[in-house]
Order: sequence, then structure tokens, then C-alpha cells
Amino acid sequence: MAHPQEIRDKLRRAYIFGQMSLEIASAQSGVAFGTARRWKKEAQDAGDDWDKLRAAHVMAGGGLEDIGRAVLTGLVTQYQTTLEMLNGAAGIPARERVELLASLADAFNKATSASKKILPETSELSVALEVIQLLSTFIRERHPKHLEAFVSILDGFGEEIGKRYG
Repeated sequence: MAHPQEIRDKLRRAYIFGQMSLEIASAQSGVAFGTARRWKKEAQDAGDDWDKLRAAHVMAGGGLEDIGRAVLTGLVTQYQTTLEMLNGAAGIPARERVELLASLADAFNKATSASKKILPETSELSVALEVIQLLSTFIRERHPKHLEAFVSILDGFGEEIGKRYG
């Protein structure tokens, strides 16, 4: 099914300027995650690197704290994506899976600890983001029919998190 350009633009805006993960931006735009990933790759191949624009947008908006938040947000997103990939990869032996998860957790803890120096609210924000990610995974796995409503609610709730910790 072909999507109009407006849908691509909506997805791009949500990802770059809304700082949403590609998964959430695609759900809000009504596009399959695989399609969103393909569009992002096609745009990058054409010279429109969404990740660079996303980083530039955040950095242009403020000082060291904003950059720290952008880095931490990117890290949390990558952490969750990697964790989901590991959980879904059935071919990885248990020992290797444990080593990869331990390494991932160690990197996350080191980055979070380092960011506390420039972001005093990092600890609270980290916990809030982790709870949201856990809830998202819980809903996706146990109540998938409610995922669309959750994503819709999460959009507005993100503003509340921003007010509280941003």
C-alpha cells in the first residue's frame, strides 16, 4: 500500500523534532515499522540523514544540559532497541546472551553515571524512561490490542515527562 508524502513527512517530523523512537513515530503515523525503517534508510541514501538532523535540532536548542539529555535519550532508545533484538534472537546461546546483556547493562550504567555530572535529574529521568519502556513492552506482549491506544496516550504523556524532568 502506497502512503502519501504527508505520512512520510509526519513520520520524519515525529522522529526528528518530536524525538520519538522510530517505532513509536511509525505507530503514530500509521505506518509499519519496517516501512518506516526503509523510508529512513532511503532518505539517508538520498542525503537526508534523519539522525544527524535530530542531533542538530537538539543541540541547536540549548546548552550542555540539552546535549546531555539528547545523548542520554539516544542511549536509552538504543539500549531498548538492542535489548528487544537480543530478546527476540533465538539463535544466541544462553552463555553468549548473558554476556551480551551484562555488557549492555554495564555500558548503560556507566553512561547514566557519567551523565549525572551534567544532568542532576538524570537519575529520575532514567527511572521514568525505564518504567515507560517496561510498560510499553508489557502492553505489547500481554495486551497487544491496546498498544495503539498506549502510543496515543504516550504522545501527550511525553509532554508531562518533559515538564517534570526537562
